[in-house]
Amino acid sequence: MNGTVSIVDDDPSVREALNSLLRSVGLSVAEYANATDFLASTPPDDAHCIVVDIRMPGLSGLELQQRLIQGPGSPSIVFITAHGDVPMAVRAMKAGALEFLQKPFRDDDLLEAIWNGLRVDAERRAMQQAIDAARQRYELLTAREREVLGQVVAGALNKQIGAALGISEQTVKVHRHHITRKLAAHSVADLMHVHELAHRR
Repeated sequence: MNGTVSIVDDDPSVREALNSLLRSVGLSVAEYANATDFLASTPPDDAHCIVVDIRMPGLSGLELQQRLIQGPGSPSIVFITAHGDVPMAVRAMKAGALEFLQKPFRDDDLLEAIWNGLRVDAERRAMQQAIDAARQRYELLTAREREVLGQVVAGALNKQIGAALGISEQTVKVHRHHITRKLAAHSVADLMHVHELAHRR
């Protein structure tokens, strides 16, 4: 899997060692000496995983994590630390961190955590793209078509939809044809899937 790993650590020797390791397995790497520099950077377009030291001058790793989860599309985070403790680890994991590794750690353990992080982020990105596409298609529907779709998703038959909305069964069929075309759906299951994605928070 391709992807970008951001290393956020105030120790240049750690950044250099991690950079060398990650590039040796074909990953793109970006280095940051502190959390502020990372936050000021442009996020990569591909799958993204952040390897961050939990204790740094200025914003700590945990504070960086809080900033990221408050924004859209929080990437995968792997914490590394020489000074961690159990409460820190619990707090980080509860907030969504994928791994909490104590220095010194095995290269294989870090790589495994990063590959997992990139996979999770790639899946998150794919889901977000599907949601965005569903919302764009849903926006093409008229108010009446959305009412009809809501009835279809609820399992109502054309005759029942017509009675509920005060329109003829033939008009319901016309609306369903337009809905199916606009949503690029081929079945009721497709309609339900697009409807669910378009309304996902």
